[in-house]
Amino acid sequence: MANRDAPPRWDRKMQQRLARGEAAALGELYDRFASLVHGLAHRVLGDERAADSITREVFTHVWENPEAYDPKQGPLRSWVATLTHRLAVQRLRTTETAALAHEGTDDTDELERRVRRASVAARADYIVTSMPTSLRAALELAYFQRRGYRQTAADLGVTEDEARRRLRLGLQLLSTAHDSGPSGTPPEHGGTR
Repeated sequence: MANRDAPPRWDRKMQQRLARGEAAALGELYDRFASLVHGLAHRVLGDERAADSITREVFTHVWENPEAYDPKQGPLRSWVATLTHRLAVQRLRTTETAALAHEGTDDTDELERRVRRASVAARADYIVTSMPTSLRAALELAYFQRRGYRQTAADLGVTEDEARRRLRLGLQLLSTAHDSGPSGTPPEHGGTR
């Protein structure tokens, strides 16, 4: 039986390959996580060009600092998402501070509200895309297609109790989007506390 504390094999091997400077490893990492990185950055920043820039920054950082990832702390996917979030929030703070200064206001409370909204939205997106398909399917049926738990159960071919369990667990996971640290910083490696 595998050790539950051991990081996934792919994550360890990827880090080792990056540390050896294998360009092909960076290409694989990019293929696997580029849409995640760009999507999170775009969700925080709301700007395509800024999201492109953050995507380049994230992969440059990973390439130049593969030792910064500690497989014992969690999956590589979560580490990359956390790095993306941190860089995007820093960029948002910089651009919003400049915008507020240009408007002639120094409303740090408004800045914090904007950062918090963007951060929670990005974290919720990450949670939904990371949750198991069975939970995501139940939430999509119940909330986007406005099905009751009985209809959800019938559509998924599961018992009503199972549909309620999936919906409850999915909502509990989503509620953690608000469980972030100061100024919208997600828990380390994207995990819940």
